[in-house]
Amino acid sequence: MEPTPAIPASLRQLLADIGPVWGQDVANNVRRIVDAYTPILAHASKDGVEMVRDLPYGDDERQRLDIYTPRREGRRPVVLFLHGGAFVDGHRDRSPEVYANVLYYFARQGCVGVNVEYRLAPAHTYPSGTLDVAGAVAWARRHIARYGGDPEQIYLMGHSAGAAHAASYAYDRRHQPAQGHGLRGLIVVSGRVRAENVAENPNARKVEAYYGGDATRYDDVSPVTHVDAQSPPTMVAFAEYENPLIDLYCLELASRLAVAKRQAPRMAYARGHNHTSIIAHFNTAEDWLGKEIMAFIHDCTRQALR
Repeated sequence: MEPTPAIPASLRQLLADIGPVWGQDVANNVRRIVDAYTPILAHASKDGVEMVRDLPYGDDERQRLDIYTPRREGRRPVVLFLHGGAFVDGHRDRSPEVYANVLYYFARQGCVGVNVEYRLAPAHTYPSGTLDVAGAVAWARRHIARYGGDPEQIYLMGHSAGAAHAASYAYDRRHQPAQGHGLRGLIVVSGRVRAENVAENPNARKVEAYYGGDATRYDDVSPVTHVDAQSPPTMVAFAEYENPLIDLYCLELASRLAVAKRQAPRMAYARGHNHTSIIAHFNTAEDWLGKEIMAFIHDCTRQALR
């Protein structure tokens, strides 16, 4: 079993073919990409990583998390990952390999990875996702040390709707405990960090299912609205072929962070990738984005020690 499986030419061709038409059939294209990466990731090494599954951080059946711990001594940085699913769908096991691949990757880099499930609309509307992030962070701060994690080095990483929930918690003080967000940093990957229901958005009805149909509220509930100079250090990544408008909102987030902090945030542009492959490729031989995120984590650690 090779530790980092190579991407075959057939998958690279699929990425090239599907990318320019990604937005025309998002749901089907997501399925095709997950189906293509799953057998490749099955050959990725999982040696040296211990996993504990299905730990509760709340009372709801979806308030569960899995922990991926490297077999190394010492307190490690902690990466809490929130999956996507357009607010109404998704699971931390999108397939037998996706999204576990993200946490295996970070555990192999020496971090403690936490794969977080959260409640979904329409049964659970805004701010339930944000409150679930708050609950998962609070759980990690209380309990992660027993799994080798450092509760003072917690990084939130979210993809798509998961990034919206993560950023909402990280930026909006209304949803944080009195002592603050408790984060060392935030990684936004292809995040729908602005709420809207415009015609260009093929998931507009799903946005409404979570945020409601009153568009006059959308600015107030959007994570980008709440960025300020005290926001946690943030890295922003997005793909060349995104769900419509997500690349715009990631750029808006980066711009607002730059203005607020007087310095551009670390950014990564995944050329040739799409909204799903930007996550599905973790723990393969293509690890440039993982290296960028690890560099961000190391930078945050150095800054905290100054």
